[in-house]
Amino acid sequence: MGIPSSITEVEKRAVRESAERVNGKEVYLIHEPMAAAIGIGIDIMEPKGNMIVDIGGGTTEIAVIALGGIVCDKSVKIAGDVFTNDIVYYMRTQHNLFVGESTAENIKITIGAATEDLQSPPEEMSVQGRDLLTGKPKQVQVSYREIAKALDKSILRIEDAVMETLSNTPPELAADIYNTGIFLAGGGSMLRGLDKRLSLKTDLPVYIAEDPLRAVVRGTGISLKNLEKFKSILMK
Repeated sequence: MGIPSSITEVEKRAVRESAERVNGKEVYLIHEPMAAAIGIGIDIMEPKGNMIVDIGGGTTEIAVIALGGIVCDKSVKIAGDVFTNDIVYYMRTQHNLFVGESTAENIKITIGAATEDLQSPPEEMSVQGRDLLTGKPKQVQVSYREIAKALDKSILRIEDAVMETLSNTPPELAADIYNTGIFLAGGGSMLRGLDKRLSLKTDLPVYIAEDPLRAVVRGTGISLKNLEKFKSILMK
């Protein structure tokens, strides 16, 4: 099972007990950034630094991995769910429109963006909700630029966490990352323009994993199939 890298012992025990309750015979825990790296296809056992930014639903996991271990990591509770809440709040304050979580999620997927200057921007979207002033149903047009504004503060927090992790990285590994770049995984990495924005902030190449949603799941599967090879990174 994948766990956040900043998990406490108590939380770790809770995850293990939950797995045992649903009849898991042998329970192995793996740090999510590590699983994401394996799922992306990175050779984590190499004596070379790789940086992974895994933007999930609840947390964003940032880790520098080398020789099968996490050298430095940072976990921030800003990720997909917070993006969705940001959109709900924006629609409320800017359009006086009350939208549900599933509508906000749909806005995020359809026109969500991390920057206001996209090369191939999505078209405006019609959003239905309840007018907060009259209580009547209402429809408004929303553009990707507005969503980029709504998400700006949260994305800044992720950028800061990436910069902090880079500044804590040993110089030899920092040199590796300069050559290999940063790898993005998780559903949040599919936000339009996020790779470009992170690249501008860090001056490094940023790559989105293919099928980023399943990177952690795929990595977990690969590590279980090759238990001997990955024994050192799995926690019993």
